[in-house]
Amino acid sequence: MGKVPPSFRPAISNSISRNVPSQSPATIPLQFPEKTTNKKLPQHSKKADDSLGSRRVEPLFKSPDFSSAKKVFNSIAATMKAPIDVRFQNTLLQSYASISTVNDSISLLHHMVQTLPSFSPDRSTYHILLSQSCKAADSSLSPVHQTLNLMVTKGLKPNQVTTDVAIRSLCEAGHIDHAVELVKELSSKHSPPDNFTFNFLVKNLCKCRTLSTVYGFVDDMKSSFGIKPDLVTYTILIDNVCNSKNLREAMRLVGVLHESGFKPDCFVYNTIMKGYCMLSRGSEAIEVYKKMKEEGVEPDLVTYNTLIFGLSKSGRVKEARKYLDIMVESGHFPDAVTYTSLMNGICREGNALGAVVLLEEMERKGCSPNSCTYNTLLHGLCKCRLMEKGLQLYGAMKSAGMKLETASYATLVRALCREGRVAEAYEVFDYAVESKSLTDVAAYSTLEVTLKWLKKAREQGLMV
Repeated sequence: MGKVPPSFRPAISNSISRNVPSQSPATIPLQFPEKTTNKKLPQHSKKADDSLGSRRVEPLFKSPDFSSAKKVFNSIAATMKAPIDVRFQNTLLQSYASISTVNDSISLLHHMVQTLPSFSPDRSTYHILLSQSCKAADSSLSPVHQTLNLMVTKGLKPNQVTTDVAIRSLCEAGHIDHAVELVKELSSKHSPPDNFTFNFLVKNLCKCRTLSTVYGFVDDMKSSFGIKPDLVTYTILIDNVCNSKNLREAMRLVGVLHESGFKPDCFVYNTIMKGYCMLSRGSEAIEVYKKMKEEGVEPDLVTYNTLIFGLSKSGRVKEARKYLDIMVESGHFPDAVTYTSLMNGICREGNALGAVVLLEEMERKGCSPNSCTYNTLLHGLCKCRLMEKGLQLYGAMKSAGMKLETASYATLVRALCREGRVAEAYEVFDYAVESKSLTDVAAYSTLEVTLKWLKKAREQGLMV
């Protein structure tokens, strides 16, 4: 299934010679989606599913009502012959906490201790309540303080694990400002976050706060509590500014990183290179590549793929090809991403047949094309008005059950309508919907706009 039919490009070579439908399943590349089917599952499978469903464990606590919860726990405690260990007790508390209020969960914990005097809650027990209270926090941190105070009264002072549980729970609940407030409070009380928790919070701040706010938090934690940013912190900041296309700030941060005694690693350089490539600034991406080589940082597969993508996108295919050769000489095996990026650049130059030649090279070297590869080539062939070859490739993709991407679908439909082959355009629309390549609305909108254009062109005498 991973090969193009032999009739696709007879003038080029016969190396791609196997027709898709005739291949055995063993030759199907793993990257391809499975062929879609509307066949019903065998009856025995359905029975197996029913059997599995009948064995599903029902939740112990079906109601958040505290009185009902006590009855359930009393029933469990009465039927247990062996002593109930802390782990099982925590599981029961976790189950009830998932549906109850914080106060009711605390009440159930007190009831558990009274009913079973041998039960001694540990730190994990209170972390269950802490996580629940963090997710329940609204305008204030009072539920969180209530749980922390309960821990302290039981002789369990907050530690770094406690801080991590609280910060992660608050961030997951979307209470980012509460997380910042609490981490400063806990840091002042000799329970500062470790690097993992600190960087987790920095990353979440980058997602929803301004850069100045993030910088302010990092500086405050450093000056007030001695928590210094590490290499991961700077990498998070650099990735954030690159995503916002602020490459000048990214390079400034690399300088700060150096001043702080850290050496940028391959991931940092790849991140900056990606930022330049997304802006089609290939020259700057090459400079970053040269700088990392000067710093003694060895480029990896992602480095070369990023550089080849950026150069191909900006129309510098010859240079991209040069770095493909350097990549191989460095011991990195080009993958589907590498070749698809190059193929995209070649198609942008209007040389779709050259992209087909690259496909042959790709397969000859043992690299299996994926769905993105074929969609890229289909898009290029249709743009170059090589319709027959494009339709043969589409047929191979359809037989393989591959999904159409939005760009290749739109280009194929427009190319067919442009040639007056409306019935075939409708067939492509049907396949796009049936294969769930696009939503019904997206697929129909493209077809509708194209048909309106065709009608207008005919009215103006531009098409027959």
